[in-house]
Amino acid sequence: MALLIASDLHKDMAGQPLLQGVSFKLERRERLTIAGRNGAGKTTLLRMLAGETSIDRGELSVAKGVRIVLHDQRPPRDAVAGAGRAVALGEYLLSGCVEELQIESELERLERGMADGAADEATLARYAREQARLETRGGYLWRDRATAMARGLGFVEEDLERGLDTFSGGQLTRASLARALATRADVLLLDEPTNHLDIESLEWLEQTLVDLDAAVLLVAHDRWFLEAVGTAVLELEAGRSRFFPGTWHQWRREQAAREIALGKAIDSQRAEIERMERFIERFRYKASKAKQAQSRVKKLAKIERIERDPRDGKGLDFSFAAPERSGRVIFELLDARIEVGEPPITLLEHAELWLERGEHVSLVGPNGAGKTTLIDALTGRHELAHGKLSVGHNVQIGYLSQHAEELGAGGEPGQSVVEAAQRATGLNQGRARALLGGFLFSGEDAEKPLEGLSGGERRRLSLAILVSSGANVLILDEPTNHLDIESREALEDALRAFDGAVLLVSHDRALLDAVGTRTIAVEDSSLRSYLGGWPEYVRVREERRASGEGVAPSPSPFRQAGVSAGARAPSTAPPAPNGASGAPGSNGAGKTVDKKGPSKNRLNAQVLAERTVEQAESAMRLLEDELADPAAWATRYEAAKSEARHTAARRAVEEAYAQLEALLD
Repeated sequence: MALLIASDLHKDMAGQPLLQGVSFKLERRERLTIAGRNGAGKTTLLRMLAGETSIDRGELSVAKGVRIVLHDQRPPRDAVAGAGRAVALGEYLLSGCVEELQIESELERLERGMADGAADEATLARYAREQARLETRGGYLWRDRATAMARGLGFVEEDLERGLDTFSGGQLTRASLARALATRADVLLLDEPTNHLDIESLEWLEQTLVDLDAAVLLVAHDRWFLEAVGTAVLELEAGRSRFFPGTWHQWRREQAAREIALGKAIDSQRAEIERMERFIERFRYKASKAKQAQSRVKKLAKIERIERDPRDGKGLDFSFAAPERSGRVIFELLDARIEVGEPPITLLEHAELWLERGEHVSLVGPNGAGKTTLIDALTGRHELAHGKLSVGHNVQIGYLSQHAEELGAGGEPGQSVVEAAQRATGLNQGRARALLGGFLFSGEDAEKPLEGLSGGERRRLSLAILVSSGANVLILDEPTNHLDIESREALEDALRAFDGAVLLVSHDRALLDAVGTRTIAVEDSSLRSYLGGWPEYVRVREERRASGEGVAPSPSPFRQAGVSAGARAPSTAPPAPNGASGAPGSNGAGKTVDKKGPSKNRLNAQVLAERTVEQAESAMRLLEDELADPAAWATRYEAAKSEARHTAARRAVEEAYAQLEALLD
């Protein structure tokens, strides 16, 4: 049974049609993703469904008793005021659970009446009904469920007592999402729910939405998230809707096929029109053909021209120029401690990082772990509290900050986009305009004042300046912020083709998957290197979790040939099943018990340990082949580095064997 049915919905904005005949239905456990360009009306549609924006024409049918809740991109600023008093995060979260609060209030009223002697049948029946209602809403544990949503999105227990006015805009947006999830709505409308979430919170949100016994309608630009969550797609184009049953990538494949078919149809129609026009032109004034010519004139006038949306093809169009050659080593960070604040708070301790020419490295970790501060240290914007940073020969850094701060440096009030581009790049106006054209700043758009740009426009301008820099090392901090999917894909293609080094911080897992060839993770206030891109990192991370191994920092600053800290085996064996200790066959108290053989968990751990030994030995062989080159020992520096790499690889082999032997004992 459908929870919500939209029929022929229309909406005008500023006198212009925005939505013209949008129709779809939404059933329980269906997760419908809305696709469309920026400005297609996605957010407006969500607000229409939530009753926050009027429907100009059409019909919206909602099943009886269905509750609809909207989470959008606006931080809950109104709730901060709290009717003249401070509102804590915990209170704000629970305020969305209106029905639960009403039931509890009624139960309290009835309990007071019964304490005063009201024990009639009607009162007892009413009390039983309210208790049953509360049970259907999760019982007396509904508060725990609500706060669990906040913890899943990165808040800690102490945050629940903090006033909303002490949180940033991004934290308030996360609080709004937690509040919407806590309501247990029948229909959940989510507008950009992935904003301001780190990867751990994104993965939690994906699983939560998949398990949710509700219908979900969502708008997002995170392709990995859309693929993981969505069961169907509602495409908005030129004001009209098209429903597609299937996952995000299946819809994209079908969309591409339609684009090809549309191109062929346009070409075919144009050829037919040209033939008709030539015939008309040749025979219009010949008596013998005049009738046929007039017939074609009428037919030509009735043809409905097949045309593309005028915005088609207007995506980002850029690539990075071939960079100058740098030294082999880009960065070498040794035993670094990074601190912030006063008194100082340590973000990273004994941190070690290695980046070589041509490497594309992803830097991942939870929000607040120190990724941006680490980048600032590498680019000279933040001093190390301890340790050493070496920068290689002819390293030219191009930096894209998370919030486009570089656009504000040295700017003047009223400065236009083209003037800002000229100031940052040194190009003359003609070349600056040509550059900006590839980033959708053409004509009057290039004259827009800098302070009036949207987040997406500021990001595109920052990218244009970065492309013109000619840097051979790109350091990018959340480069996809405010970019639509088409722009993200254009950036992805440009980075994949870039021959220089890339250090990328992003929560966009599709971008990490496409660009990264090695992953550095912030773990336990240090850095750990994993060979391979995002999927390989996730695989190793999950294997380590399954084997019970904790997260530990890498001991080596050097990029090991075929050896990564993430592939190393744990140095201690996991505990025996069910908490048992002592030798096999013992119950921990010296008594022998009958065991048919090792448990399934131990067998799985043994297989994993054997695989780790094979990987470590293979990596050791590859490294020894590389170190056979005399150049690896040509100088004291190269010799010390080679010795450190060989020691780390040998230690990985020894620890892998120690783990396997412990399991076989």
